[in-house]
Amino acid sequence: MRLGVVGLRQGLHLAVWCRRLGLDVVAACDRDPERRAAARAELPGVTPVEEWRELLDHRLDGVVLAGGFDGHAPQAVAFLERGVHVLSETAACVDAAEGARLVAAADASTATYSFAENYVAHPHVRLVREAADAGELGRISLVEADYLHGMAPDAVTALVRDPSHWRGRIAPTAYCTHTLSPVLALTGAWPVEVTAFPVDGADPRVAVVLVVRLSSGALAVTRHGFLQGEPDSHWSWISVRGAEALAESVRAPGERAWSVRVRTEAWASPDGRARDEERVPAPLTLDGGEVVPRGAEGTVRVLLAFRETLEHGAAPLVPVRQAVAASLVGVAGAESLARGSRPVAVPLPWARPEG
Repeated sequence: MRLGVVGLRQGLHLAVWCRRLGLDVVAACDRDPERRAAARAELPGVTPVEEWRELLDHRLDGVVLAGGFDGHAPQAVAFLERGVHVLSETAACVDAAEGARLVAAADASTATYSFAENYVAHPHVRLVREAADAGELGRISLVEADYLHGMAPDAVTALVRDPSHWRGRIAPTAYCTHTLSPVLALTGAWPVEVTAFPVDGADPRVAVVLVVRLSSGALAVTRHGFLQGEPDSHWSWISVRGAEALAESVRAPGERAWSVRVRTEAWASPDGRARDEERVPAPLTLDGGEVVPRGAEGTVRVLLAFRETLEHGAAPLVPVRQAVAASLVGVAGAESLARGSRPVAVPLPWARPEG
């Protein structure tokens, strides 16, 4: 399968993994000549181009969109209209109108849209989902999720106030997909309403908390941005409370951060005794026997799923509606912040399914 890649910062990392997994990256795009040069060195035989529209004229089966945070939807629509399968990173859209255009393009295309949401496929999230899918937790009532970076205050200030960096131009709620996508995957629900709060009223761009009501009736509380206590599991921590048990990633340094604690209360146990178990994820091993590093597992699983979609028509791991829904929580959250933390409906651009 012939792939193109747009954006050669994170995109080069993805392109290297694509080749290792048997996907042929034939073209790579970035406006920065140094990044194009790096792509030539890392990806022998690749055709580097400066503008993403140049890739529309290549004979591609799929494209990986990994450029600026808030510029993916128009690119995705253009490739879908050409029948090219899309794997798109970070935010799917910047508002409901853009989300509606993206959904319509995916529905009309002979190709598919996949969201490159590696946090859905990280080891600890997969373990929690296995417990939920097996019915161990009972009806889910509360989900908490963190996506946090521990950085020096001066470094944070320089980043979030730099207009040349996408972190400096997006709302502090916008980068919420690494928590909301796992929430939606674990619950099978849609976001209905969000209330956003700045963590520090004196510096509201640094970190936010989103309180999201889901269509299932459950509540999600997610934390985003720059707070001390960065989780070792790729900046991610998740907790799911059900009617019968709790499953949460372990707050510990190193390898244990990928493990999950499952707590079942005595009243819900067959033997009448409380159970508290720590589960360790099995390693991900590639065909040649290579063990994938923990922090790369989510990315590799996303790329393997995209390969299955390209080669065998498998359903996308995270399809377009889930991608748009997660992204629009950040849009509604920004409106909530602007309104002084009032609840705001999530503007899903389709009829909301039940449950």
